[in-house]
Amino acid sequence: MSTFERYLTVWVGLCIVAGIALGQFMPSAFSAISAMEIAQVNLPVAVLIWLMIVPMLIKIDFAALSQVTQHWRGIGVTLFINWAIKPFSMALLGWVFIGWIFRPYLPADQIESYIAGLILLAAAPCTAMVFVWSNLSNGEPHFTLSQVALNDVIMVVAFAPIVGLLLGLSAIVVPWETLLLSVVLYIVVPVIAAQIIRRMVLNSGGMPALTRLLSTLQPLSLVALLATLVLLFGFQGQQILAQPLIIAMLAVPILIQVYFNSGLAYLLNRMAGEKHCVAAPSALIGASNFFELAVAAAISLFGLHSGAALATVVGVLIEVPVMLSVVKIVNASKDWYEKGLPASSRSHGA
Repeated sequence: MSTFERYLTVWVGLCIVAGIALGQFMPSAFSAISAMEIAQVNLPVAVLIWLMIVPMLIKIDFAALSQVTQHWRGIGVTLFINWAIKPFSMALLGWVFIGWIFRPYLPADQIESYIAGLILLAAAPCTAMVFVWSNLSNGEPHFTLSQVALNDVIMVVAFAPIVGLLLGLSAIVVPWETLLLSVVLYIVVPVIAAQIIRRMVLNSGGMPALTRLLSTLQPLSLVALLATLVLLFGFQGQQILAQPLIIAMLAVPILIQVYFNSGLAYLLNRMAGEKHCVAAPSALIGASNFFELAVAAAISLFGLHSGAALATVVGVLIEVPVMLSVVKIVNASKDWYEKGLPASSRSHGA
């Protein structure tokens, strides 16, 4: 994990300040950017999000899907958490905290939008950063790669139905055409483009060439993320200045969701007898979010000025410190974890 990535939360915080300040002093510029859209898709933001997503997807080798049966218990637990628990638990937490407990302190016209943003955040499991968390927890790399590849395939077909179902339960009108357009623009097309680029680079220069490309693209991806945040907070600045505790209130259900889902995945792997080197990345994949996709979908569905966009950005703000804390927990509890496993399932081997 590079120094730049390790301090991502600091850079996000600075972008929040910069975005709010620029939004106050340059409102006409932000209005002009907001108007640059086609079919409700803001073009500058779409370009930035592509620069975020495609480098991450280039890392994924879909040939790893052939390995999914090697760690079937860990794969099963992670799929259960990612697709049957996480989106629904986040929806419940959103209804409880945003729709009920914090409701009197939030803008009434944005309550449903905040909940929608939280649902979008939880409906897609993380891709690129998971490799960092897995490495820091001594995770089994083949499990991590095959799990991420499988999740990406599932995301193509499952993201829209799950989001549509949960937004419908939240009594939010689902603009299905826009939702499906978001899936095509920010999942299907980037996956295809990334795999074409990956294949071309491997065919021309092998893994060394791919490694060089990824090392070049990774900073570009993070810069695009930070530029997107400046734009979002430029549009959200008035609302945040009026009620600065909004970010803290939105963070509460996200934090609870991360620790609940990572803990549940960790315990289920232990009950299933899976090795710690699989349980650790399983817990981390089960808890983390594909926030780039969430931000893109929120902007497409609800707009740059929406509470949904702000809610997804809060997920970016707390992602790194929270996931590093989960890494620390699974590493510190390794001895406890392995005491409950048969000798054949302990730390040696994959």
